[in-house]
Amino acid sequence: MSESREFCPRCGDAVPERRDPLPGEPSGRDALLCDDCYFADFSLVDAPDRIEVLVCAGCGAVHRGDSWWDVGARDYTDVAVDEVAGALGVHVAADAVEWGVEPEQVDENTIRMHCRFSGVVRGTLRDAEVTVPVKISRGTCTRCGRIAGGYYAGVVQVRADDRELTSTERTRAVEIAESYVADQEADGDREAFLTEVKQTPDGPNVKLSTNRLAQNVATQITTELGGSYESYPTLVTEDGDGNEVYRVTFAVRLPRYAPGEILDPNDGDGPVLVTGVSGRLSGVRLATGASYASSFEAGAAPEATRLGTREDASETTVVTVEDDHAIQVLDPETYAARTVPNPSFVDADAETVLAFKHGDAVHLVPPET
Repeated sequence: MSESREFCPRCGDAVPERRDPLPGEPSGRDALLCDDCYFADFSLVDAPDRIEVLVCAGCGAVHRGDSWWDVGARDYTDVAVDEVAGALGVHVAADAVEWGVEPEQVDENTIRMHCRFSGVVRGTLRDAEVTVPVKISRGTCTRCGRIAGGYYAGVVQVRADDRELTSTERTRAVEIAESYVADQEADGDREAFLTEVKQTPDGPNVKLSTNRLAQNVATQITTELGGSYESYPTLVTEDGDGNEVYRVTFAVRLPRYAPGEILDPNDGDGPVLVTGVSGRLSGVRLATGASYASSFEAGAAPEATRLGTREDASETTVVTVEDDHAIQVLDPETYAARTVPNPSFVDADAETVLAFKHGDAVHLVPPET
């Protein structure tokens, strides 16, 4: 190999003729050094002497910079591996870098990470080993601190218009809130949490971490269960920048009638079993089985007389089917044979049916689907 007129500026030995350095390769004085002098001061890996990691004892989040991060680690060893991987630096001149790590659990709070690296530099395979102790300390993240302190910014109050909530509505409203918050948490929203659910005689009060979360929960509840909501902000404090901080109550009002109620719209066509309350009241006529829908003007709250609920119906025996319009059944209270209208939802070969008695009238009720 021919030699250039240049010499290693450190040891004076002649250096082989070199091509111009590519981007990222040593340039200037480093490019002129012979391999022995270049590798004499070369470090393949730049590693800190020690790493300290603050982990939330409540949720396992890791504190990085000014923020807490959910890392999804199975244990603190996974946390240590991630932190070491982020703290180690490999020399920019190294190609085809490979590395591995072997954790050593020294005690409950200390993990010694044995790291091995290899890479090609100046056409030469170089390797290095470094050991980095990782100290695990435990604290409380902002989110867990707020949860422990009962912090909340928004309240969703679920009530019904001119009636008590059904047990199904109470349960479902809380399930909607819990499910929505869980989805937000799963998507990485660390500000989302449910602080408290308090069941009052009028309905549940759900305390949530942010006003935005509370508003979205109120929207979800009214979308599924019907009704509407209004918001009532209350000034509670000012933040460090002098901005006003409000706590907002979202008052959800479910429709006047609930699915499963039996009503008489007083239109001459007999009672209706309510099946839907979204926008307009919908249901089934008990006398015929025909569909019912309130007028657009009345919406979900038409004038009607409450007669009872599906739960008030009881099973009774079919005596005989007289024709398409009449059926004979046993009175659910006196057990005397009664001829009543034969609605379309009763099977022709049915041996028993659900019967609802109001006053002296007996009405058949469709089975719950």
